[in-house]
Amino acid sequence: MSQTVIPKGYKSVLTTYQTQSAIGRLKRVFEDNLSMALNLHRVSAPLIVEPRTGLNDNLTGVERPVEFDVPETKGTAQIVHSLAKWKRMALCKYGFPAGVGIYTDMNAIRREEVLDNTHSIYVDQWDWEVVITREQRTEEFLRQTVERIVESICAASERLRWDYPELPVSLRREVTFITAQELEDLYPGLSPEEREDVFAKEHKTVFIMKIGGQLRSGGRHGSRAPDYDDWSLNGDIIFWHDLLGRALEISSMGIRVDEKALDFQLSEANCDYRRGLDFHKALLAGKLPLTMGGGIGQSRLCMLLMAKAHIGEVQVSIWDEDTHKICEQAGIALL
Repeated sequence: MSQTVIPKGYKSVLTTYQTQSAIGRLKRVFEDNLSMALNLHRVSAPLIVEPRTGLNDNLTGVERPVEFDVPETKGTAQIVHSLAKWKRMALCKYGFPAGVGIYTDMNAIRREEVLDNTHSIYVDQWDWEVVITREQRTEEFLRQTVERIVESICAASERLRWDYPELPVSLRREVTFITAQELEDLYPGLSPEEREDVFAKEHKTVFIMKIGGQLRSGGRHGSRAPDYDDWSLNGDIIFWHDLLGRALEISSMGIRVDEKALDFQLSEANCDYRRGLDFHKALLAGKLPLTMGGGIGQSRLCMLLMAKAHIGEVQVSIWDEDTHKICEQAGIALL
């Protein structure tokens, strides 16, 4: 059943024609901003991977990937959940030096997603990854990179409002950093999602750090696969979405696991079986470069910067009957 909620009196600022034009403009501008800010080169990326490689993202560990047989290889293939691990293998294969990285369009299917204003079974992101040095595996370097990404987003927003001055969006450039544990300490009686909403409403632009590990309460702020982000050096970029009156996660990112962090996190997450997969064997053997990376939601960024109430206004996907009915009654055109 759809969990879509449309703000009372909502009407899109842009027409469908303007929206399509603005999506193209935003994507071109932001890609240029991001590639310059982080020294990234555009590459092609896979839609499918082989399960035995261990390259697919297991997300929280319960989501089922779309899988099918490939007669010519006598094996199977999976549509990616994300490219978190593939990018690191690619940087190794391409021989990129420290300080240089890649970005790509990542298109995925996550069939387990609950459909609501900001979630779809179709996922589109700018996935990026950059080679770093051992000395850069620090919280300070993580914060600096977050600030560069936020600056790229704010600059793209300003460029979009130059073309469409009627857009009522103004983002805060200053990032407020807080750890998941500090957030729990502030609001112990709230759920992780409620904590994000309360904190983002006050601070507007937020980076929540150290997501994935167990909190002192025994819970977790959010689920993170144990084999790409280092849980002590990661986080989410969140903006306050005025129209929806809630926090909107735009990016999950972080400094990736090294051999020591991977060894610990696989054991902590009861995922030791992954040690035998190609990606994990290479990483544990020290054969992969140290990297930092993340994904930035394309449709979510379009939603935020174009003041849209539903992700279906900026991407083409499949929706249940309830969502179609709710949006039709609200005069919302789903692409």
